[in-house]
Amino acid sequence: MIEIHAFDPMTLVMIAVFNPATALTGFIMGRHADQWQKVIIAALAASLAGFVLYWLAAQVGVFRVTALGGEAGMVLIGCGVGLVWALIGYLMFRRTPAT
Repeated sequence: MIEIHAFDPMTLVMIAVFNPATALTGFIMGRHADQWQKVIIAALAASLAGFVLYWLAAQVGVFRVTALGGEAGMVLIGCGVGLVWALIGYLMFRRTPAT
C-alpha cells in the first residue's frame, strides 16, 4: 500500500507521471485539438482527470492519505504531464481548423 505524506515531491511526481487517466485524457484531447491553444485546455482536463482517479483510488483504499497538502502540487505536476501528452497527441494528429 502506498502512503501519501503531507509534502513528498518525489511521490507526487511519480503519481502524476504514472497516472493513466492523465496520459490518456491528455493524448486523446490533444489529438482532437484543431488549434494549439486547445492543448492548454487539454492539459488542464488531463490534470483533473488524473486527480479524480487518484481521489477514487484513495477512497477505495489503494492509497493511504495521512495528511492534506500535496493535492495542489499533484494537480500542478499533473498539468505539466498532461501538457506533454496533449502536445504529443496534437503533433501526431495535427488538424487544420474548420472554416
